Amino acid sequence: MSIIEEVPKKAEFKRIGVHSHIKGLGLDNDGKAKPIADGLVGQKEAREAAGVVVQMIKEGKMAGRGILLVGPTGTGKTALAVAIAKELGEDTPFVEFKGSEIYSLEIKKTEMLMQAIRKSIGVRLREKRMVYEGVVKEIKVRRVRHPYNPYVMVPREAKITLETKGDSLTLTVSDEIAEQLISQGIKRDDVIWIDAQTGRVFKEGRIKGDNQELYLTGEKIVEKPEGPIKKEKEIIHTVTLHDLDFYFASRRAGLELLFGFSPMREISQEIRKTVDEQVKKWVSDGTGEIIPGVLFIDDAHMLDIEAYSFLTMAMESELAPIMILATNRGMAKIRGTEIESPHGMPLDLLDRLLIITTKPYNEEEIRQIISIRADEEEIALTQEALDELTKIGQQRSLRYAVQLMVPAKIIATRRGRNNITKEDIIEASTKFIDLRSSIEYISKYENLFLH
Repeated sequence: MSIIEEVPKKAEFKRIGVHSHIKGLGLDNDGKAKPIADGLVGQKEAREAAGVVVQMIKEGKMAGRGILLVGPTGTGKTALAVAIAKELGEDTPFVEFKGSEIYSLEIKKTEMLMQAIRKSIGVRLREKRMVYEGVVKEIKVRRVRHPYNPYVMVPREAKITLETKGDSLTLTVSDEIAEQLISQGIKRDDVIWIDAQTGRVFKEGRIKGDNQELYLTGEKIVEKPEGPIKKEKEIIHTVTLHDLDFYFASRRAGLELLFGFSPMREISQEIRKTVDEQVKKWVSDGTGEIIPGVLFIDDAHMLDIEAYSFLTMAMESELAPIMILATNRGMAKIRGTEIESPHGMPLDLLDRLLIITTKPYNEEEIRQIISIRADEEEIALTQEALDELTKIGQQRSLRYAVQLMVPAKIIATRRGRNNITKEDIIEASTKFIDLRSSIEYISKYENLFLH
């Protein structure tokens, strides 16, 4: 069995939620930022600087360097990091790591950082396999009673008819393959392929059926395959270096993992060296390709002097992701020392970083960002509600304004309305206070709090 079958496919770097609307940096052909594009609003200087960085990365001129995003809270630092990753390619790994995460009782700080770094580096593996590929035209599953529970029916085998533009074939497949067909919900007009050696089933998508209207679904629409059903096919599978580390380590661990013991919180340098040598061999053979991803360390000022030293060394490594650090600190003590430094970071590390600054949004930019988030979350705002949120974003914080939208939606729904009004926003703001109000609350009742 090949490494492609054995290493589990993971989507470590895909991000959803608050930044799911971001598609890129929103630059024109000359590298100039459009006012509103690819889900980003404003921050023109920062986006254009990030565009220069993307070009440097693509030309291989970022070795030994990193990026530092500096700006007040809620000025789009994370959004900028996500946009850089999007600009580098659809399958570029993106790993977000909080500076405080390194303080674990179960794993060393340097090991935690090393795992984050290796999760940020992808390996695209290619292998030619003999497969059965086509459109499902008919599928019948034969079931029998479970040998230990007569009230349960289990698949014994299945007959499946596959079709391409030039061929048709009916296969009788085993119970293992039948179970895969059922678990993946394979049905007529699905395009699938079955590995002739391992029996693994892969669903590629769905074609438009005869006399059917094309309707929107979450499924990928694909063309009907050509040629024979049984053919040699190039399989492409992307994993991370961390996936490979864990795979090689688990093989050495033997039965411990099989029975659920020893999750191997730390991986030895010997195993990582073996993985790196194997990856280099795949690259030289033309069966593998390294995909440097993005490691985004938010609240980077939370790291300590040991972690900064480790990152400085890691930037110079042959296998290193693009490191993007972010902070909202000015002058601060370097954690673990009494030394005060810009952004709470050592000067030798700052020397290696390209620093990009972000600035507070103006009123119109806040309005546009709130509108984009409302559309993304399918929240209908009246004009008065949008005006109120914009005012809150200016006077309190943009992040707080965005956070109020979902509670306000729930309040509106309870009142039998789909549209959110100004009154819903005001009520939500009285139920959930912002940071400034929280500080005022603490000051007012200071004598009642425990010290």
